[in-house]
Amino acid sequence: MESVSTPFQTEPGADLPVPVVQTYQLKKVYRTGFWLNQKIESLKSCTLTVYQGETFGLLGPNGAGKTTLLKTLLGIIRPTGGRGMLLGQPLGDRTVKQRVGYLPENIYYYDTLSGWEFLEYTAGLFGISKASAQQRIPQLLDMVGLDQKSARKKQLGQYSKGMVQRIGMAQALINDPDVVFLDEPMSGLDPMGRYLMREIILSLKRNGKTIFFNSHILSDVEQICDRIAILAEGELIVTGSLADLLGTEEKYHVKGRGGNPEVIKQRVPDLEFENGYWQGHLEGDPQDFLASLNLMGGQILGLTLAKQSLEEYFMEQLHLRGIRSSS
Repeated sequence: MESVSTPFQTEPGADLPVPVVQTYQLKKVYRTGFWLNQKIESLKSCTLTVYQGETFGLLGPNGAGKTTLLKTLLGIIRPTGGRGMLLGQPLGDRTVKQRVGYLPENIYYYDTLSGWEFLEYTAGLFGISKASAQQRIPQLLDMVGLDQKSARKKQLGQYSKGMVQRIGMAQALINDPDVVFLDEPMSGLDPMGRYLMREIILSLKRNGKTIFFNSHILSDVEQICDRIAILAEGELIVTGSLADLLGTEEKYHVKGRGGNPEVIKQRVPDLEFENGYWQGHLEGDPQDFLASLNLMGGQILGLTLAKQSLEEYFMEQLHLRGIRSSS
């Protein structure tokens, strides 16, 4: 009997990255209205692969379906159509939960527990022995920047938003997971807290963990992600590495005065020239340009590296598709 290939099969013996998350035409439709006769399509045929050891960022405006996709991958909600795999098992398979960590966006914890008690409780849910938990918890508290003494005494109800986010990260790592799902991990953090969270994610990456996270802070995503996807109106519109999407070619924004505008324009195609002063984006080797400019009697006033940021690329992709960010 002839075998039927699936989107999740690879060639035998192929030296390929190990997929951790795989989806194929994943859909989620919610029913709403008084008679539940209205449909909202939160996910539209999402096909996606995240590989072992990757730090993968899922971007999108509010209401794009990012949290829906993440919860579907975790088995918290069921898809309406399509299929997917997590750590080699179908979505919703309970056997993989021991290998997964999760930090939700809107965190609710037991306010009367101390941070230490909460982590002990979480460890118990994973079947971690008390002796192992007593060794693991101090390490995690140090990692997320929380004081051990305070964690033993202070109740979660007295924690600031940033402290809650940090203890949430600690609980997501209590079981030393293979893959970590983070829903807006930078939310509520001050610059120091964001820096620490980035360092934690990078250390997880160095240890071979797979990180899948949503974020609105695109500068952080640009610093730590291997690949990204942009989700808008329930549809994946872009997927790729930052190098592929933003490019690796270095361009320079140059300002100057004097020289021959016609000659300068050969190297600065978008040249803006007014009252002897000019500016634009330089193509080619800046050293050659500076030498030729000097021969023309021109003067350089500024030369700065100009590369499209992830934020600029993100807004450009939404604009091209007529998508507006919702608040």
